[in-house]
This record gives sequence, C-alpha cells and structure tokens, in this order.
Amino acid sequence: MADLRFQRNFGIAAHIDAGKTTTTERILRYTGMIHKIGEVHDGGATTDWMEQEKERGITITSAAVSCQWNFPTDKGKADANTKKYYFNIIDTPGHVDFTIEVERSMRVLDGLIALFSAVDGVEPQSETVWRQANRYKVPRIGFVNKMDRSGADFLNVVKQVKEMLGAKAVPLQLPIGAEDNFTGVVDLITMKGVVWHMETEGMTFDEIPVPADMVDEANEYRAALVEAVAEYDDTLMEKFFEDPNSISEAELHEAIRKATIDLSIVPMMCGSSFKNKGVQTALDAVCRYLPSPLDIDAVEGTNPDTGEAIVRRPDAKEPFAALAFKIMTDPFVGRLAFFRAYSGHLDAGSYVLNVRSGKKERISRIMKMFANKQNPIDFIEAGDIGAAVGFKEIKTGDTLCDEDNPIVLENMFIPEPVISVAIEPKTQADVDKMGMAIAKLVEEDPTLRVRTDEETGQTILSGMGELHLEIIIDRMRREFKVEVNQGNPQVAYKEAFKATIEHRETLKKQTGGRGKFADIVFAIGPADEEWLKENPGKSYQFVNDIFGGSIPREFVPAIQKGFESAMTNGVLANYPVVDMKIRVFDGSFHQVDSDAMSFELCAKQGFRESARKAKPTLLEPIMRVEVVTPDQYMGDVTGDLNRRRGMLEGMDSRNNAQVIKAKVPLSEMFGYVTQLRSLSSGRASSTMEFSHYSPAPTNIADEVIAKVKGKVNA
Repeated sequence: MADLRFQRNFGIAAHIDAGKTTTTERILRYTGMIHKIGEVHDGGATTDWMEQEKERGITITSAAVSCQWNFPTDKGKADANTKKYYFNIIDTPGHVDFTIEVERSMRVLDGLIALFSAVDGVEPQSETVWRQANRYKVPRIGFVNKMDRSGADFLNVVKQVKEMLGAKAVPLQLPIGAEDNFTGVVDLITMKGVVWHMETEGMTFDEIPVPADMVDEANEYRAALVEAVAEYDDTLMEKFFEDPNSISEAELHEAIRKATIDLSIVPMMCGSSFKNKGVQTALDAVCRYLPSPLDIDAVEGTNPDTGEAIVRRPDAKEPFAALAFKIMTDPFVGRLAFFRAYSGHLDAGSYVLNVRSGKKERISRIMKMFANKQNPIDFIEAGDIGAAVGFKEIKTGDTLCDEDNPIVLENMFIPEPVISVAIEPKTQADVDKMGMAIAKLVEEDPTLRVRTDEETGQTILSGMGELHLEIIIDRMRREFKVEVNQGNPQVAYKEAFKATIEHRETLKKQTGGRGKFADIVFAIGPADEEWLKENPGKSYQFVNDIFGGSIPREFVPAIQKGFESAMTNGVLANYPVVDMKIRVFDGSFHQVDSDAMSFELCAKQGFRESARKAKPTLLEPIMRVEVVTPDQYMGDVTGDLNRRRGMLEGMDSRNNAQVIKAKVPLSEMFGYVTQLRSLSSGRASSTMEFSHYSPAPTNIADEVIAKVKGKVNA
C-alpha cells in the first residue's frame, strides 16, 4: 500500500502563453521521465500530443503525467533523508475556449501551481483559473515565470496577485537580477542564493551567499514572510515578538504548509522555465507546502437512496469511491475514463457501480497515463488518479463506487456554450459517420452541445468559442474522416421571463376507450434571485405547492419533466429558456384517464400557452474583453469598442502599454482580432471570455427574432 503522505496530485494552470507546458516539460526532465526537453514552438512537448496542439503551439486538452521526485534535492552530500515523492500532474489549457479542461482538473486535484508571466502579470484567464480554484478550494503556489524576458518584474506580479485576485501572496524568494541578467534566486527561508548551471539544463546549481546589494531587501522580505506566517501560528507569533531570528527553518516550513493548505496564504516563487531556472525549487515547494491526499478533508457525498450525507476517507480499507472526470477516445484501446480514486481499492477486472445509470460496470483494465501513452497497472487505491478501460456507459462526472456501499460525489460545474455553428455532411457516406463522430466528441467534451433545428433540420453544434468549434470540426475531419460543410458561427442567445403569471392548462382527449386527462394550475416567471445564487449553473426552479391530493404525488415528476423539455425551445425565437421558475399549486386528475404521460404533455402545452404572457425577453452573451495596446492607438481601439456596443470598465498601464477592460456583446466581436490588427499595425492584442447574459436591446432582439422567423418561413 502506497504511503499517501508522499503523494501529490497537482495541476499547472495559467493564462495563455504563460509557460504551463514548458514548465511541465522541465518537470518531466528533472524527474527523469524524459531525456530530451521538447519545446512547444517545435511541436515536441510531451503533453501537447494532439496534431492540432503541435501545429498551433497551444494546449487544447488537459494531459495527465506521473513521475517521482527525490526530495530534498541532493546538494552533493550523502543525504539519508532523501525521500521519493510521487506526482500526478495535469497540464491544463490556457485558452478560455477549453475552460472545461481546467474545471474538471480542479475538481479532482489537491493542489495547484498557478503560473504568471513576469512581464504580463495577472491576465484575464489567470483570474478565471483562480476563481475555478476558489470554487473547489484548491491550495496553490504562485510561480512567476519568464523572469528572463524584457520587462520582467517579480514584485509587481506579487502586488497584482494581492490586489486583483484578493490573495495573500507571500514571496518565498527574490530574483537575483532580471531580464538578461536573471541568474538565480535568493531563498528567504535559508537566506542563501541559488544559481543554476546553464550547461546542465539546470540539473545542477550552486548555493551562494546573498548578494551584498540584496541583503537589506532580503532581510525586509524575510521579516514580512515571518510575520505573515507567524499570524497563522501562535507559537511562532510569540517567537516573532521575542526574537524573529529564533524561528527555525523547519518551523517556518511547517507554518507555511499549514497556511497554504488552509488557503490563508499563497507562497510566491519565480524562475524561467524556458531557461531551466527555478522549476526545481518549485518542485521542492510542491513537496513541502502542497497537500497530500491525507491533508485534504475527507470527501463528502450522499447516499443515492436516502439522500443522507456520507464521508469517505482517503484509505484503501474504506469502500471504493471515485469520480470520472474525463472521457477520451484512443485509436488503440478505445474509450478511456480518467478517474480520481478518493477511497478504497480497485483491482483491474473487477466491477464498480455507476450511480447515475444504476448499472454495474466492469473495469477490465486500469492504466496510469503518461500524456497519450497508457501504462497498465494491476490496481488503484485511494488518492491516486488513473484511467479505466472496458466500460460500457461512463460519462464525465459519474461516481463509480463499491456496489454494496453506494455514494454520489459532487459533480463539477459545466459552463454553458455561447456560440453555435450549423453543419451538414458533404456526402451521403458522411451522414452516418458524422453522427458517430459527434456522439463521441460530445461524450468527451461536456461543453459541446448538439441539437437538431426543428424548423430547418440542420445539425447545430454549440461550444465555448470560435476556436473551440474550429478544433471540433478539424477533429471530425482528421480523427473520424468526416467531411462537413459549416455555416457562419452564430451567437447562442437565450430567453427569459420578466413577469410572473398564473395559468390553468387542461388536457382532455377522448378517442374511444381510455382517454388522456390532466389539469394543472401553475405560476410561470423568473427564478428567485436567492435561488439562482445558491444554485449556480442551474436555470430551472420547480416548486411543488400541491396540497390535499388534487394531483397524486407520482405525477409531479412528469409535470416537472414536461416543463423542463418545453423550455429548450422558447416562444420568441426558439432559443432555450433560462432562469425560469414554475410553481404548481393546484389541478385535478381522472381516476382512469390520467397517467404520467398526460401530465407531461399538459405541462408542455401549458408552457407554450403561458410563456407569451410572462413577458419573454431575449438575452445575449456579454464577453469580458481585455485589450493591450501601445499608447498611440488608444483612441482608435476605445472608439472601435464603443461602436461595438462595448461598456468600458477601466484602463491601466502595463509595461509601457495601455490595458483596456470592457464588456462587449459577443455578436459584435466576430472578426475583432483582424480589425484590431489593422487598427494597431499588428501591435495590439486581445483576450475574451464569457462574462454573463444580459437582455438584448429591443432593436437587436427584433432583428434576431425576424431572422429566425424568416428562416422558418423560407
């Protein structure tokens, strides 16, 4: 049985191009898993294995790798205390279109290295991954990368993490030099310098005294570090006031570890992954400060039958419980389900219960993943991450558990798609293949949705952005050999209600013999604000206020299902309805003619009849946009954003450039990157992520509704 004290499950997350994959590549080199460093720009990185990743130089799918790290690092002495630590690492994408990959990784990881560019600091996607880490209470270490780049400023990034992310960022190091002169770091705990050797790819280093010109600064920041962690530990606080120098290195490490796991501080480190500096000390920090599976609270779930809370501890002797967080199709082994084992022991070839489907699944083989390579293992135990092969029906978010001890673990948050594209097969031969390809892709990616437009008969794919849909269609062509024609990307509008109205709907059909009868009285309108806050990601509030048996209890789920299926097509322009509340409070039934189907049909019919009176409104997706531009193009860029119905939210300067933040409707942002290039002679850049849905102005709504109706009439 593995000693979980020496296990670390952590991820690497950041904004696009902060150096996540480059850092992962160095970790694999220093832990001996690869013998040649592959670079992202050459398409040689281990974790960027998809063809599209190699071509574009970006990470699209999160990749899991396992490795071992000897800690403490050998400093040329025979160190009897060197201990092997076992790492499960997930390298995540930085592009907002693939945010589900970060989301599902955060759900199952115990810790995180949050990467920041020393030049660009806290960027929009940095904020997004930080919010995701907060959602799942993931302890994290900050690593400021690219210290060798022009404009690098470690302490400025630390300040931004404090101000923009609201975190208590505490530097554990100070850089020795910056930009071209960046040679190493000063460790504020040992008060020694560390300088890496370039000729050994950073595998070896020298310890040096703190450079004379940095002594005062190092003392100042060490005092701040001691003060920050002393606040967290009463014994240290006493020592701090008596004599700060009496605090030992071991005491500091222990206090930093406790405070990090408790999310009270974020230790900040720096380096340059590309120049092979700083990654090794970051790995030591992972061992020292990030939690093992034993340090995380026991996982909580519910009994699927009774709804009572159940706790599973990270112990191989407990009943087995795991969460499937990713499905992947491999050309050689078929479908793989990545899962995190929270408790118990599972042998290859044994059965588990899939709580969602209520069926037993045989896990014929268990793999440890190394990017896209599989290494078979005989069993998996609590605290580990693996992949299962041989199952029939496992989906993202499913709980797999011991069949005699069922438990449902909390699922993950899945963001709603904001953009759609119509596709059709090019030839008759592609028709069946397209259906199979889409089914597999939707199974892998929960943010990809597919539906058939009832009026036009077209297949509509919905996703998180233009790049997301472009990659999906490219994968259909390459992996599944399906050629498709595609329409222009369309905005995924939604519909909502502004007023609450009451309505009575009666369904009565007599066709000779047994008929159909259902009668419901309900109120339809917008969901309660409090309910929406407490149920993020849900858009349908159902309240059962039926008393006195006017409708038998067994028909209520059918009523709920009827409204739920009806709200996929709103009455304005057939867009899905969100944030809706249905309160059913009266009705009647017939002893013979009433059944569940009658009440489901009655609810659907009632929705169509009542929705028009509840003041339906069209909602459009609003994007959070950040533009970085040289000063001289400021006026042109802001003027262009205003023309696109943008609401400017603030401007600040970063490294001699202006940063403009705005909220802009997605419908106005198609082709924006090209326009921005021409406005700024190619010198400005922009990032965009989904913010929220907001009511569309009347003229825009009328235009969208007319267009939809025009399609239908055509």
